[in-house]
Amino acid sequence: MTKQHYALLLEADPNKELVNTYLQRSFCFDATYNNELVGVLALLPTHPETLEIVNIAVISEQRNRGIGQQLLSFAEKYAHYNNYKCLEIGTGTTSFGQLYLYQKCGFRVFEIDQDFFTIHYDVEIVENNLILKDMIRLRKILN
Repeated sequence: MTKQHYALLLEADPNKELVNTYLQRSFCFDATYNNELVGVLALLPTHPETLEIVNIAVISEQRNRGIGQQLLSFAEKYAHYNNYKCLEIGTGTTSFGQLYLYQKCGFRVFEIDQDFFTIHYDVEIVENNLILKDMIRLRKILN
């Protein structure tokens, strides 16, 4: 893992302690274009037959070009190939673009973790002019 990988992971999740904790137990992958890093993905086995996308990030210059969707597709194929039955992901209630993408890719809301970001993050996070408080958890059952 390079400094560039780590910096990109922190763009998606600014809590260094959480990132360091889940990275130790995760499968990490990167997306490259012309030998340059454009995205990262971290997958963590959580429950039996469940794999969680704990981090997914694309460099700002390459966003809205389908890379995030390709990373999600890769995660699904990886999960299926490794006999996971369920793929999960969490995001902020103010992360409108991410919520759209995840639902577009077949994920469905199954839980809201109230005050997740106010409890686990020391600094207030403002996104889309809203204070981020809650995490929405989404799930996709794999065939």
